[in-house]
Amino acid sequence: MAAILESSTLDGTDLALLEQLQDDSSLSNQDLAARVHISPATCLRRVKRLWDAGLIEREIAILSPGRLATAVGHGLEAVVEVSLDRQGSEEQEAFEQRVIADEAVQQCYRVSPGPDFILIVFARDMQDYLALAQRLFTSDANVRNVKAFFSVKRAKFRPRIGLPRRG
Repeated sequence: MAAILESSTLDGTDLALLEQLQDDSSLSNQDLAARVHISPATCLRRVKRLWDAGLIEREIAILSPGRLATAVGHGLEAVVEVSLDRQGSEEQEAFEQRVIADEAVQQCYRVSPGPDFILIVFARDMQDYLALAQRLFTSDANVRNVKAFFSVKRAKFRPRIGLPRRG
């Protein structure tokens, strides 16, 4: 069971570690320790504590959609707004569970105000996107409105949570 770590127990070093890990989680323990000015042993212990507390969920690789499209044919990235007809918690949960199970859905957010969900989806081509739209949206009687925005260029992608300023 993950240990509970309250925000009041996070100090400047913990915040610096989290900040560095958000920028590059592939840093070696030695390099991470040097960047936040602590010993490697202290760094290892603190990072383990942050993992155990559930503050770090996982490590991922950020792929280049343009280069990947050339190599394997994944050519469309879309930001999709979805509004439901009925917005009760059961209906929202049912929709969310259905879309997050689909491999094409990379990210899913419940949002307010405006649409009920924002999805980031990937498809090989337009035909693949149309199949996704049929599978996830058209076949669901509770989906009222769908608006898709197709990415023509990713100018910035920084999966980062804003941390309080150290000071």
